Amino acid sequence: MPVWLSVATSAITRLNRAVFHLTVWLMAIVVPVMLYEVVRRYAFNAPTVWGMELAVLLFGPYFLLGGPYLLHLRGHVSLDLVRQRLDAAWQRRMDLVNFPVIMLFCAILLYFSAPAAWSAWEYRETSFSAWNPPIWPAKAMVPLALALMFLQALVEFCRVLYRADVQAPLDGVPQA
Repeated sequence: MPVWLSVATSAITRLNRAVFHLTVWLMAIVVPVMLYEVVRRYAFNAPTVWGMELAVLLFGPYFLLGGPYLLHLRGHVSLDLVRQRLDAAWQRRMDLVNFPVIMLFCAILLYFSAPAAWSAWEYRETSFSAWNPPIWPAKAMVPLALALMFLQALVEFCRVLYRADVQAPLDGVPQA
């Protein structure tokens, strides 16, 4: 792999790793909120108007922004039963097809989600619930996550393309 490409791929993976580690902290908010909601609902029969909605608004970005780094870790669901029976050359061929498919899927979703996120931001869209929080920040995370996923799929494609022996993440970043 050319040096400039190696530097770029490592930078993208480090960015996705940093975003992943930041989004993990959203669970430090979601878990106590859900605990509070459950106790209020079942112990005191007095549910909040905001608990479940806040959990959903935070869990969406957590789920979306963790995906790109998970792709690097090869943590997504895959057909392991089929894949493990193939030799390394066929696994590489599958990756050379799969990563462009992921990029195409992300590009299509990005094409449609970016205008929706922009519109939500322009109008400062809210949920129209009793609590009525702004939802445009959560909607903005969709195109951001898709762009990061697209870039990570491109990185993984380049790694497979330039290395025939790709089996594990090769970014030089120690796994946490």
